[in-house]
This record gives sequence, structure tokens and C-alpha cells, in this order.
Amino acid sequence: MGKFSSFVARRYLFSKKRHNAINIISIISVIGVALATTALVCTMSVFNGFQDLVSTLFTAFDPQLEVTPASGKFAKSNDPILEQIRKHPQVASATDCIEDNAMILVKGHPLVFQLKGVGDNYTESTDISDIIYVQEGVHGQFKLHSGEKDYGTPGIGLASTLGSINFDNPQPPEVYVPKKGKRIDIANPISSFNYGTLYASGVCFQVHQRKYDENYMLTSLKFAQRLFDQNGMISSLEICLKDGSTTSSVKKELRRLAGDRFVVRDRMEQQEDTFRIMNIEKMVAYLFLTFIVLVACFNIIGSVSMLIIDKREDVGTLRHLGATDRDISRVFLLEGRFIALLGAVIGVIVGVSLCYAQEYFGFIKIGNGDGNFIVEAYPVSVHLLDVLIVFITVCVVGFVSVWYPVRFLSKRLTSED
Repeated sequence: MGKFSSFVARRYLFSKKRHNAINIISIISVIGVALATTALVCTMSVFNGFQDLVSTLFTAFDPQLEVTPASGKFAKSNDPILEQIRKHPQVASATDCIEDNAMILVKGHPLVFQLKGVGDNYTESTDISDIIYVQEGVHGQFKLHSGEKDYGTPGIGLASTLGSINFDNPQPPEVYVPKKGKRIDIANPISSFNYGTLYASGVCFQVHQRKYDENYMLTSLKFAQRLFDQNGMISSLEICLKDGSTTSSVKKELRRLAGDRFVVRDRMEQQEDTFRIMNIEKMVAYLFLTFIVLVACFNIIGSVSMLIIDKREDVGTLRHLGATDRDISRVFLLEGRFIALLGAVIGVIVGVSLCYAQEYFGFIKIGNGDGNFIVEAYPVSVHLLDVLIVFITVCVVGFVSVWYPVRFLSKRLTSED
């Protein structure tokens, strides 16, 4: 009798009721579930869009693969394991890097920032050339050293704090780093620091991330090693793979070579904290909107309850056709589930359509559209897995929410008859 119950439930769903209010409430129920589903699809897609946007911003500064010591901050540049990694057939370029905190005086006040020394082949390991910014009226290019001079290239936010990316005019600043294992001598503080002069390259970089733009400065590897008292040491090995290489497979091979002494991370893992926070925000939004779906399903209970009252006279007819009380209860239960399913289908279709429309036409702008943001419109990215999760969630919530109330009401109806 399962097909019979399903057939009757479908007839009840689309047929005209004796009281127009029931049709109206049924339509409202479908619309309510559809709107909640649309909100879920759009919200999940917007979070995906921001994640994709952030990942593209990081790729210009972060290497494809990064090798760092598993314990401690520094490792020997000529470590045998690192030499094997450099010679891996899929590695196109490997750049030695060292970074740590440093200090510079700005108008007499100390400014602590992250000084990163990189090898001469740094432009081969990263896409730094794609995010170089040249200030109008200043002639410069990205360079690390020339002759006796070492050059510094700050993030655009740090350059703004320094006053200009042309900070060698009139006097190049000196960069200070506390000497290892030495306390500050109050009588002669300068003796407790290593220091060196950095000249401006005339350019800065812009990643559109405060972590980098406001805190990082790039310079030559030798200058940073000398300043940190870490000659021959590095804090990371940044790797660019050959064209056609699969990052995941090469990462697996390099991890095997690195053993437990070094950690190999791809771009997503290098920004693990950022993406973890975004995933938590996405999950919270998902749970909140799922609760709204649950509230929308209460309309289904009201719609089916009125339908049960409206069809009291049909129960006797169904019994004469051979339907049992269980079949009759199943008819109204399926009625509620059909409403939830119809709302979920409509909501998914509308939600996906709106997302693609936003992706191609950018109807909803960020801010006033005056160009102060990285993108003019809210980014969206529709992921099939998220759409399936939303659809299943709405169906499960809808099915479960109507189960007890509908069975209770239908049993009362059959018992009274």
C-alpha cells in the first residue's frame, strides 16, 4: 500500500481544497522552506567565495611548498635532507629563507616588524613580481642587494608607516636585532644589538592581507643571517615545482624524505589558522540557518494539520478502498514530506541561480563600489558538496520535524472515526 499512500498524498498536495486557506498555507509552507534553503545555499557559497578569494591572494607571496624545521626555529642550510629535497626531480627552484623579529626607529620610536631574508632566486620560487607596487614618482625595482648595499622591500602598510617606500631619503634607516643570549645594557643599549643599514628598493609589495602588508619586509638572505647571528642557517626552504607536477603527490614524496626532522606544507596548510577560522564561521552560519529551516518547517505542521481536518470525510472512503489506519497516517506524513521536499528543490534551484547570477553580474556590491575593496561585488563559489549537504539537511529536518505531530494528529483522526 506504499504506492497507494504516495499517490493519495500527491493528489492532496496539488488538488484544490474545499477551503482556500489550506492551499494558501501550503503555498506559504513551501515558500518558507524554499527561502530558508535559498539562504543556506547562498550563505555557504559566499563563504566559499571568500575562501577562494583569500587563497588566491596568498598564492602570490606563499610558495607552493614550504619546508620548515619540525623543532626549533632554524636549521642548517646544507643539511643533507634539505640537499635531497633541492635535488628532487620535480623541484624547479628552492629558495633559502630566514625570518625573525627586527626593529627600526621611526621618528624616534621603535617599530617591530618581521624581517625576511631570501635567496637571490626568490622571484623563481614565488610570484612576488605579480604583487610589486611602485609608488608614483618613485623609480625602483625589486632587488635584494647590489655591491655593498642591501635593500629592503616592505609591505605597503609598513611602507606607509615608514612614511615612504623611498625611505633612503634623506637618511637610510638602520635595522636592529637583539644579540643572542645577551641582556640589554642600560648604560650602553646600542652594544646589545646587531644593526645594519637597509636601502630602499623603491618598491613595495601588496598582498591585501594585514599579516603581510603591515608587518613584513624582504631583504637579502646574507644581510638577515648576519643580523640574526645565524650564518649558514635558514628558517624555511621555499619550493616551486616544475610545470605539470602534482602538488599533493610531490608533497607526499618530500614528507617521506623529510621524515620527522622537517615539516612540508602546501599553501593551504601554511595559512591553516586563517582557513580554520573561516570554516568555523561557515559552520556557525550553517547551524544558525538550519535552525531557521526548522522554524520554517513548523508551517508544514500547520498546513498538514488543516489538511487532516479538511479530509476527515475522505478517511471512510479510503478505508472502503482497503486502506488501514497506518496507510492513512502515512498519507498525511508523506504530504508533509512532499511539502518539505518541494521547498528544498525550489530553494536549491533558486539559490544556485542567484549565486551564478551574482558571480557573473555582481549585483550585490561591497561598500559603495568605489574601488576601496579587493573586489567590487561579494564573491560566490558554488560547491556541489555544499549544495548536496544543504539539500539533505533541509529534507532531514523537514521529515523529522513533521513526523511526530502528523502521526499524532492522524491517529486521533482515525481513532475518532
